[in-house]
Amino acid sequence: MKKILLLSLLILSGMSFASDQPDHSIFDRFLQKYVSSSGKVNYKGMKMQMDSLDAYITELRGTYPSSDWSRNAKKAYYVNAYNAYTLKLVLVKYPLKSVKDASFSGKDIWSVKLVKLGDKTFTLAHVENEILRKMKDARIHFAINCASYSCPRIWNHAFTEDNISSRMTRLTKEYINNPKHNVITPKKIQISKIFDWYSTAVSYTHLGAHETSLHLVCRLLLETTKKYSF
Repeated sequence: MKKILLLSLLILSGMSFASDQPDHSIFDRFLQKYVSSSGKVNYKGMKMQMDSLDAYITELRGTYPSSDWSRNAKKAYYVNAYNAYTLKLVLVKYPLKSVKDASFSGKDIWSVKLVKLGDKTFTLAHVENEILRKMKDARIHFAINCASYSCPRIWNHAFTEDNISSRMTRLTKEYINNPKHNVITPKKIQISKIFDWYSTAVSYTHLGAHETSLHLVCRLLLETTKKYSF
């Protein structure tokens, strides 16, 4: 009887461990230390403290989303993973004039298969296109960072199951209304290339509404006329 009880406890313990989520607070502290509230990244400082980033990446390698994770928990995991590995791959080659100068055996950071999550290994392109985009949430494009000036800024906090939905909406509105990326006046409309890249490639469902990313930008632009306060 004792053996059966012990075996049952071990099985339950293993099941609990398998569904554990990574400690996003490690990444949160790292981002708060080296990324400003406006999204400016202190790569030089990060380079000197790579151990902190590696500690979080170790967390990602030790966990992987399971069926009992909520949709938001999965989003937070993959968005954080994308951003953490983007920083890692840039820092390995830092200093750089452009993220496009980072090369791994002739491959750019989005094409090299070095993103280890759980027992799987991906490219950044796979995480974005085959995992995140298939979650059908256009706001994701404003939460992931490509280490380029033209991209949405990197948030200086880690995403979590509790904050990712509200924060992605806020980051989306912020990017849309940033005149450095988009100019929208009665006489002129000039929007970022990001809306060309994703306008028809995939459709999304958010809060029950079926929309492309172009529909999303139009909807959020209309919403911002209501004088949202951030």
